[in-house]
Amino acid sequence: MDDGIQNNNFILQMRPHFVGFSWILVLLVFVSASCSSTHGSMELERTLAIIKPDGLLGNYTDDIKRTIVEYSFSIFKEMIVQLDEATVEKFYAEHSSKCFFSRLKKYMTSGPVLVMVLEKDNAIADWRALMGPTDASKAKITHPHSIRAKCGLDIERNCVHGSDSPKSAQIEIPFFFKELSSDVVAEHDEL
Repeated sequence: MDDGIQNNNFILQMRPHFVGFSWILVLLVFVSASCSSTHGSMELERTLAIIKPDGLLGNYTDDIKRTIVEYSFSIFKEMIVQLDEATVEKFYAEHSSKCFFSRLKKYMTSGPVLVMVLEKDNAIADWRALMGPTDASKAKITHPHSIRAKCGLDIERNCVHGSDSPKSAQIEIPFFFKELSSDVVAEHDEL
């Protein structure tokens, strides 16, 4: 048989596979473009996160930040700050009438804190779940892998803070990062 005829037969046999592959490639490019344009238009939710003095002084900062990144958060902004009493009173004003308020002020001014804006889909609820229950001693039993279980001591010295709702995030983020006052995006009504 002639080599030219054999080559043509080989090409004809390969053509259906090549055409099928071409359609798959076109489909993949279309789906990829659709996904990136859809995802590109979505705005991620932001929440405020604070590593409190016991977290910074207890050398938990790197572990907490590593956990944050492992759980697909982006740390959009961060800064270390030493809070004074006036700032704590203003930030925690909703607790001013509670019996623990003076202890809270003393605790939050006992050392520097790391304030962060975290960003991802469902950031508020996901950060609260990652922190665990407010009472670190209970978290150690009910949520042993949470940040508060690993780093916190009790209900008052619980190592981390997080916005509890979109409304809180809209207030708390610009409290520390004034340049973000119009950037806060909230998509949930409640947790």
